[in-house]
Amino acid sequence: MDYNRVKDENERKSLREMVREAAVDWAFLEDLPDIDADPDRVYTMDDIRALPEEIRAELVNGKIFIMQAPKTTHQRIVGRLYLEITNYIHERGGDCEAFLSPFGVYLKNDDSTYLLPDLTVICDRDKLDEDGCHGAPDWVIEVISPSTSKRDYGKKLFLYRDAGVREYWVIDPARRIIMVYLFGQEEEAAIWRFEDEVPCSIYPDLTIRLADFL
Repeated sequence: MDYNRVKDENERKSLREMVREAAVDWAFLEDLPDIDADPDRVYTMDDIRALPEEIRAELVNGKIFIMQAPKTTHQRIVGRLYLEITNYIHERGGDCEAFLSPFGVYLKNDDSTYLLPDLTVICDRDKLDEDGCHGAPDWVIEVISPSTSKRDYGKKLFLYRDAGVREYWVIDPARRIIMVYLFGQEEEAAIWRFEDEVPCSIYPDLTIRLADFL
């Protein structure tokens, strides 16, 4: 839900209503804090921490988003990508490490933005602690759904670029395409099909064909 679209008090929703929309088990509702989705309010990590652990939420420039449970195709793609990338790194003794969601990324290393990318690759181990990644990952992959497409193509894209992410993939299972953004390079964006051998910029000898996963 984009809180910027909330126009008046009648359209504001509590976190309880948002969780119901996200189809999270109602047994958790009694533990939820009563926080109004106020479009003028700036949310912080304290609001994220106040949620039960079973509820996933992101914080984007002070706006909170409850995340829905992923679909089967989404999980199949993310799981296979994780195996492909992790095996590649291990076979070559690389220093980078891949992480599956839910894995917290404190992108700005502040209290206003906290993301849960579907898959991240981090090469600077100094950015890692038990809470997640503090700063920009090297490679971020998001598999979009109708409810997240605007955020993944829009707000997150600019957040990742400005934070210093080197490579960003947006995978669209419905259209079977992959948008690849190589921030800081001359040809910054390219579009690929699932049937293509998609090259990875941070690993020049790694290509991935998503059609093989489905």
